[in-house]
Amino acid sequence: MADFRVERVLRAPAQYWMLIMMWVRSSMAYPASFALMVCGSMLVTVMDFVAVVLMFSHISSFGGFSLAEMALLYATASMTLGIADLFTGSIERVGERVRTGVFDAYLIRPVPAFVQAAADGFALRRIGRPLQASIVLVFALGRLDVDWTVARGIMLVVSMIAGSVIFAAIFVLGAAFQFIAVDSAELANSFTYGGQTMTQYPLTVFGKQIVRAVTFVVPLAFVNYYPVLFVLGKPAPLGLPSWIGLLSPLVAVVMVGLASLAWRAGLRRYRSTGS
Repeated sequence: MADFRVERVLRAPAQYWMLIMMWVRSSMAYPASFALMVCGSMLVTVMDFVAVVLMFSHISSFGGFSLAEMALLYATASMTLGIADLFTGSIERVGERVRTGVFDAYLIRPVPAFVQAAADGFALRRIGRPLQASIVLVFALGRLDVDWTVARGIMLVVSMIAGSVIFAAIFVLGAAFQFIAVDSAELANSFTYGGQTMTQYPLTVFGKQIVRAVTFVVPLAFVNYYPVLFVLGKPAPLGLPSWIGLLSPLVAVVMVGLASLAWRAGLRRYRSTGS
């Protein structure tokens, strides 16, 4: 039994890739429509950064951050959510699939239910968000006055990977909760899309209680805020050490563990729709 489970885990990445490529080929069947949807996605998300730029036409700093530093915060927040949404965002529709009985089909196929739920309906148009974030990131890096070192460069790259994993884990946690409360997708969205909106600003502007909550309860601060503070050489709030951003990969690992346990618990609780 243990060997069978290990084999399933080892096969999962290839199965996931096969499923998403099927959806990619479907999207590319109409290239003009796909291009328009990607451009539309980029235009919608860029308006958030336009608001930041307009704000800085009247002020020189916000929460101790300059425009270039705010651009780095925005780019890392949008990039991490965009990557997580691209590869795991479809899983937020688990409640709908449970309600309609589609989830039953996942359980009788020779592919893990998680892989099917994450890949089903894969929307390549979601790449618009990380593409737009990449443009802002280039803008930020070109204007930042930072003494770049190897450690800071590695930290920036690793933190974006870890932040994407944290957001992906939150997507999975929200999906697992939908086995209990089927119509709770919006609750998860408040921590994913809402979390991205929050983390694109300096968290200290929200007050100490909020900072404590996103540090010790739902660790959104480790998505990009603490790593960016480390890169910029800024002190951490709440009297925390300046190197706390280095814990971002560890937080990602813990979140993956929690998401895995929650998903397994949801599957054990699932009793079908009866239809």
